Amino acid sequence: MGGDNITWVSEFVLLGLSTDQQTQVGLFVVFGATYLMTLLGNGLIILLIWLDARLHSPMYFFLCNLSVVDICYTTSGVPQMLAHFLMVKKTISYTRCATQLFFSLAMSGIEFLLLAAMAYDRYVAVCDPLQYVMVMRRGMYVGLAIVSWLIGLANSAVETAVTMRLPTCGQNVLNHVACETLSMVRLACVDITFNQIIILISSIIVLLVPCCLVSLSYVYIVTAILRIRSTQGRCKAFGTCTSHLTVVSMSYGMALFTYMQPRATASAEQDKMIVLFYAVVTPMLNPLIYSLRNKDMKAALNKVIGKSSA
Repeated sequence: MGGDNITWVSEFVLLGLSTDQQTQVGLFVVFGATYLMTLLGNGLIILLIWLDARLHSPMYFFLCNLSVVDICYTTSGVPQMLAHFLMVKKTISYTRCATQLFFSLAMSGIEFLLLAAMAYDRYVAVCDPLQYVMVMRRGMYVGLAIVSWLIGLANSAVETAVTMRLPTCGQNVLNHVACETLSMVRLACVDITFNQIIILISSIIVLLVPCCLVSLSYVYIVTAILRIRSTQGRCKAFGTCTSHLTVVSMSYGMALFTYMQPRATASAEQDKMIVLFYAVVTPMLNPLIYSLRNKDMKAALNKVIGKSSA
């Protein structure tokens, strides 16, 4: 293709989920309510951890970081999606598209890395409880969180840069609900081999490696739990990991299925459902999973409610 035809666009058109006006209004109500629940649920977790001194521990520090990530992740795309449900022309500028892509990639990467850090915390708590305080000292768990954020942000910056540099030869219609890597790559009118390599490397760094570390941690955790003689002791030990294991299963499972495909073979409709799962469903479910199964969180909530009603 000649150099004169290789052009970039100033804005993109998102096809979204539906073209029917009534359906879009219904989707606006559903996703709007879900977004509010996500903000309230994660905001409440951050508030409770900040207010209750009993929750000032490594596990809840990571959980607080996870709630911040969930709020940022869902806010990077859902407000734009809600606005588009009520608009006839669903456009997004090049700059806003790049910003949305950067934050969605960054938050998803940080979440995967934080889940790996939380798995290490659970490993130490179950497998070496006598040394837990010494191993998971403040410098350790704060350092793990900082590394997670830095790697996630750096990885996102690289992937966003190589994705947004792709010319589209005037094509600007994205069959998606948001600016997402695979949909952007499909729109390119040049060779995308380099982008496929970057997507693969990125998937290994922020997805495959953390997933392997989580799996290894749980191999040791399960082995240690099986060595506990009493049934009550085993249930108590495993109970400290169930919430984290549930979130890990949801997050890593679908991500491995999707992003370990370097040639972007997934369909556009499949991409939409996956993005909606991560941007809408998971951030809403995480607070429920952690709070409903956690006695300390329930106690902190009752304490706050008791003070407010006194």
